[in-house]
Amino acid sequence: MHIRRVRANDAAAIASLYRPFVEDSRISFELIAPDAEEIGRRIGKCGDAYPYLVAEGGDGVLGYAYATAFRDRPAYRFAVETSIYLSPHAQGCGLGRRLYTALLDILTAQGFVHAIGAVTMPNDASTALHLAMGYATTGVYRDIGFKQDAWASVQLFQKTLHALPDTPQEPLPLSACPAWTAIPA
Repeated sequence: MHIRRVRANDAAAIASLYRPFVEDSRISFELIAPDAEEIGRRIGKCGDAYPYLVAEGGDGVLGYAYATAFRDRPAYRFAVETSIYLSPHAQGCGLGRRLYTALLDILTAQGFVHAIGAVTMPNDASTALHLAMGYATTGVYRDIGFKQDAWASVQLFQKTLHALPDTPQEPLPLSACPAWTAIPA
């Protein structure tokens, strides 16, 4: 298995990997699984601002992790929201930790200050991964989503990537970040 930067032609594999999380669980609050075209649009939206990584093995794409803007308001620009999804046969072998480590290393090198994770409860594996990666539990949105005929809560996690600077520097674009360019394309 190796980790590399996402490519446009990964969209179909990512859509296929993600589909069961949408259709068969409450892990994702989406109700309709996005197709390859929509995943491609989402990848493109990350642009030069937010990293998007895939883990690839003999079976193709085994997982992916990415960051997005935490919120749209400009004062939030130093925080990102992180997400990770692994195929069922790639879970429990340390791949999630490797993917998240690579993602967090890039975000830290870019100069982001906080990474936020949001995990639908219960999800013991994702909770354990976030805690193992140094995220702290910061709260719960109770009964915030309704899917599969039930209400679901979302646990929030936060990881500090840098001490709070008095005057923060704008995060680096990926193209100027050595940690990003060191990841194979």
